[in-house]
Amino acid sequence: MSTMPSLFIAHGSPFQLEDKPWLAAMHAWAQTLPRPKEILVLSAHWEAAPTTIGAIKTIPLIYDFYGFPAHMYRTQYASPGAPALADRVQALLTAAKQPVARAPERGLDHGVYVPLLGMYPHADIPVLQVSLPSMDAAEVYGVGQALAPLRNEGVLIVGSGFLSHNLRLLREYPTGQHVPPWAVEFDNWCAEAIANHNIPALLDYRNQAPHVGKALPTHEHFVPVLAAIGAAEKAAVTFPITGFGPGAMTMRSVQFG
Repeated sequence: MSTMPSLFIAHGSPFQLEDKPWLAAMHAWAQTLPRPKEILVLSAHWEAAPTTIGAIKTIPLIYDFYGFPAHMYRTQYASPGAPALADRVQALLTAAKQPVARAPERGLDHGVYVPLLGMYPHADIPVLQVSLPSMDAAEVYGVGQALAPLRNEGVLIVGSGFLSHNLRLLREYPTGQHVPPWAVEFDNWCAEAIANHNIPALLDYRNQAPHVGKALPTHEHFVPVLAAIGAAEKAAVTFPITGFGPGAMTMRSVQFG
């Protein structure tokens, strides 16, 4: 069985499901990867302490967004459950002396099914979601480290978020055009730190990254990248998707391995 990479995906809103070029890019990316046995996702949209394992069977999705067109609340992604993976995740976290809980009635949120509808639209691979235990960079990185053995067991580990995420800027920068210099500087800093596996800088990004206050008024969209890199220390880094979207948000996605 091939060692799976780990990924960080800039997932966007449900509107991305109507962006045909983005869907095509996501699908093309998936075709370059070994086919996963199972998929494990840490999404920006679920923070719960301790690290919590979501539903292990197929249950309704969570439509965790407001004011969108009605048809977006009918999106389906009925992927198989992953009970064995849930047990394995719990065992790995426990072995790493990290507390763990279960939330069997929590369905997948849009940080999971939006990117997976692009990559694996047939929903035929078991999917499990676990929560971000906090916004503490070192803690999220440690979760990734604990889960790293899964990569040798056919599991695709995915952190889903955005390296920059400021919804207040959507009106100021409504498209991916005319990107302000501060956004480019922040994106370049992230790219360099990630490519060089500069873990100390990434764990201290709140102090070291330029313009972090403007790029990230909150931090839930950034920290999933720390889980992804924690699961694949020293692996080769590529950036399958780059560029900018509305709000001067970087669309940079990352493959580790």
